[in-house]
Amino acid sequence: MRNNKMKHKLKTFSISFIVGLGLIIIPTLLSPFLLNPSVSASSAQEKIERVELRDNLGNYHYPISTTSDLAQTYFDQGLILAYAFNHAEAARAFKEASRLDPNCAMCYWGLAYVQGPNINAPMADEQVSEAWQAIQQAIALSNKASPKEQAYIKALAQRYSEQPMADRSSLDLAYAQAMKQVVQDYPDDLDVATLYAESLMDTMPWDYWQDNGELKPEAKPILATLESVLERNPKHPGATHLYIHATEKEQPKLAITAADNLRNLVPASGHLVHMPSHIYIRVGRYQDAVIANQKAVMADRNYLASPHPQSIYTIGYIPHNYHFLWFAAVMSGQSEIAMEAAQQTAAVDSSLIGNPSLSGIIQHFYVVPLYTEVRFGKWDKILETPAPKTDLKYATGVWHYSRGMAFTSQGKKEEANQELAKLQGLVADPDLEKLKISSLNSTPSVLKIALEVLTGSIATLEQDYTTATSHLKNAVTLEDKLVYNEPPDWYSPTRYLLGTILLQGNQPEQAEQAFRDDLDIYPENGWSLHGLAKSLQAQGKTAEAETIQQQFQQAWQYADIAL
Repeated sequence: MRNNKMKHKLKTFSISFIVGLGLIIIPTLLSPFLLNPSVSASSAQEKIERVELRDNLGNYHYPISTTSDLAQTYFDQGLILAYAFNHAEAARAFKEASRLDPNCAMCYWGLAYVQGPNINAPMADEQVSEAWQAIQQAIALSNKASPKEQAYIKALAQRYSEQPMADRSSLDLAYAQAMKQVVQDYPDDLDVATLYAESLMDTMPWDYWQDNGELKPEAKPILATLESVLERNPKHPGATHLYIHATEKEQPKLAITAADNLRNLVPASGHLVHMPSHIYIRVGRYQDAVIANQKAVMADRNYLASPHPQSIYTIGYIPHNYHFLWFAAVMSGQSEIAMEAAQQTAAVDSSLIGNPSLSGIIQHFYVVPLYTEVRFGKWDKILETPAPKTDLKYATGVWHYSRGMAFTSQGKKEEANQELAKLQGLVADPDLEKLKISSLNSTPSVLKIALEVLTGSIATLEQDYTTATSHLKNAVTLEDKLVYNEPPDWYSPTRYLLGTILLQGNQPEQAEQAFRDDLDIYPENGWSLHGLAKSLQAQGKTAEAETIQQQFQQAWQYADIAL
């Protein structure tokens, strides 16, 4: 469970960034004969792109009523891709299944299903008519479906309206209630149960836990249902994925087995390969998180090399893997991997920066290399880095912060103070308050932490550790006020920085507590294990220091830097 000092509402990068993307990138995915039922399957076939069957998506199979074995295969591909949150690619598979068997009701159910909202993205207006037409086609074909399939279709019909609604929460609740009944009618169907759990999650995305670490009463059926599925099939791809998301904020240890089961389950799905790292970084398994995201990056490279739609997945989920790889590598001291991942994170499409809802996160990606250089003390590289464009105010603020830290490390107080003054000016800029990182934290809320850290660091040049400590404690308070995000919006845990300055100021007892607090939040991280060992040694706690030093060596075994 997260340290009680950090009571945040859980969000992740993919959630809020994708919410913004979802407003601008909604591909049209329904087949011509769905949009116009009078169009024959043969003429539609001439107008649509062939959809390839993808390798290494596992062997998950859900039998449906169809006269075409190939349609069944494409349905299975669509379902696994939907469980992998690649909804646009899933829609292509369901569309191909419906082309192969125009009388397949469940193929149209699949098309309708993936047009709906999910925990990472709301339903865009452009998707409403597509979902509506698809579910109407499924209803029209229900006489060719089994009773259970008819129940699926009837339940999903509760989720959609013919016209967009300003508030669709009543539809989401109606769908969840309908799926609850389907579970009661078909208790042995694990996919029914998984989709019921997801329908509940969609009514309260990322808001399953109370501030005291207890599950919200209305969220209890989510965990109970998913745990019931995993008891019967520990390697259910949809249930493992959703269970990780349901538990990662407050009870990540519950999902360790699910994470381990998922990591090799669907090798061609970058997102599912990445997903275990949401748990691994929460329980101190940073190297496992590095490996998971390296594999995810490779899986998505293969995906991008094949025909695919431009979608939320390509612009939102794929950069998320690099960002996660960066964080895991930083926490385990792997500077070369971290820097390469930082550069890849920063390589996001610059054309998106003009969109007001995306500019903050795009700038945040741009400065990940600077944050990495500060973390690993690459001071000369920082000072060689040219200034960002003047209209990129958040990025410019981080640039001034990095330069200030570089000058401080070189003992150049005057130059450091000049950078501090420029940073102060940017923090006070009212335009920045509107600029959000992932629609969560305002950019000034992050730059204010930078301001406190830099001010405290400059104070150490005069050996004024009282002032330095005061500013670092302010930084801790500000970091705790950030809305929780993975990876964190502030790049370097402030408790570790506080502990380091307390050690410099010859206050090893307080430093010990700061490092222990950081380890509560980021278990087994080598940075604070090293600091803790030093603080214990400074107090004469030699035996405990040696034990912690051994833990540090284990945590730092893949590092390419020395502390």
